[in-house]
Amino acid sequence: MTIREIEVKPLHGLGDYEESVLLEPGVHHLRQTASAAVPALAGRRLWMVNSTASGGGVAEMLPTMISLLRELGVDARWAVIGTDRAEFFDLTKRIHNLIHGAGEPVLTTADREVYEAVARENADSFAPLLSPDDVVVIHDPQPLAMAPLLSPENKLPLIWRCHIGLDRETPATRAAWEFLQPYFGAIRSAVFTAPEYVPGFLADRSRLIRPAVDPLSDKNLDLSAPGVMEVLCAARLAVGRQCALTPLFDSPVRRLMPDGDWRVADESNEIGLLERPIVTQISRWDRLKGFAPLLEAFVHLKTALTERKADPAHRRRLDTARLVMAGPDPTAVADDPEGLEVLEELSRRFLELPPELQPDVALLSVPQNGLMVNALQRSSTVVVQNSLQEGFGLTATEAMWKSRPVVASSACGLRQQIDDGIEGRLVADPEDSETLAAVLDEVLADPQARMHMGRRAQSRVLRDFLVFKQLEDWLEEVRRVV
Repeated sequence: MTIREIEVKPLHGLGDYEESVLLEPGVHHLRQTASAAVPALAGRRLWMVNSTASGGGVAEMLPTMISLLRELGVDARWAVIGTDRAEFFDLTKRIHNLIHGAGEPVLTTADREVYEAVARENADSFAPLLSPDDVVVIHDPQPLAMAPLLSPENKLPLIWRCHIGLDRETPATRAAWEFLQPYFGAIRSAVFTAPEYVPGFLADRSRLIRPAVDPLSDKNLDLSAPGVMEVLCAARLAVGRQCALTPLFDSPVRRLMPDGDWRVADESNEIGLLERPIVTQISRWDRLKGFAPLLEAFVHLKTALTERKADPAHRRRLDTARLVMAGPDPTAVADDPEGLEVLEELSRRFLELPPELQPDVALLSVPQNGLMVNALQRSSTVVVQNSLQEGFGLTATEAMWKSRPVVASSACGLRQQIDDGIEGRLVADPEDSETLAAVLDEVLADPQARMHMGRRAQSRVLRDFLVFKQLEDWLEEVRRVV
């Protein structure tokens, strides 16, 4: 099992985006940039290479990027590395965590042998697909060791795109960068999401391109209130209602029940989406996403804080509030072997909750279905991203685009998007569950402030974090490199 090219079917065209008065200026500016940049890429193919075709922000961004680049006149392709060696993804997950400052700062000779063996297998199968004029963008650490094999004499233009990072140096980050440093000799440019993430040895060839969302993707397209209800019904999340137009999804959302089983919700365990204050976090099942302290914060909110409230309206708000923690089926995310373990830990924490609190916490396994995520975010009162570390945090960007106030940790990627009190709220320590509970309490207590933060959040995404701006940056970077 080695590298394979992913077929990308045409998605929305630029004309579809131009129909929106909000989006038309961004498309116009992108066309202007492309008119100058694309001729310089004539005769070249632009390859995007990553480690998985589904799950996670990179795999979600690439189809739209590839499709729109092709419409602009770029011969863009997408390839995904593969291997049958399970220990490879265990290793790259450890490297991922080390770059985020987590884990034991130890990488061995045996680790390097595994890393390079998989790189050789994939480089051998990828090389025949390449021509000398192609440009290859390698995403994140998993495929990085292919770089010196693909361009041993630095003739092939190679760019490394890093979606992760930490804004300080630690023994863990040093271990990761020392392990990866030998593979950068063939890299002409390294692209990061924040300047704080750039290691010193790459400072002279680094660039900044922030991730972005596609406003017409299933996950981000505009849904009316009836549309949200239709999707919730089809996903079996709005129980006891009939879907008038949308057929039931083949793979519904499953909820962890108090008996420990994962089942489709029924009338006995209705979540109350669109009817109650809903606090939601949707992420991959990863310890660095801060699910466990968020659960502790919600329990504190429902117990200690609710008991102190004198205002009957706000006390009622907290009494009826519910927490939704949602993520993908971990078996569907090939490059994240830690996901199942994290979900099992959270499941145990849920089952240990007092029985009277369990109905107010919904632990959901969501299929790879953007409409379901879209409807969950739009039915949320507050969206949380309580990451201990976060490379960028597109789940926050997605909620901001939907005009939802976001309560986030002050991890570097999240504070690239949110100014505290402007587009949302930032919590300094994501493991301080009492402070997180207090901030959630403040946000839930003030509907007017939530509305203003949500509007400003959407404006921020419109200005800085839509796919048109990202494609402009990529066209300029590729033209510069070639």
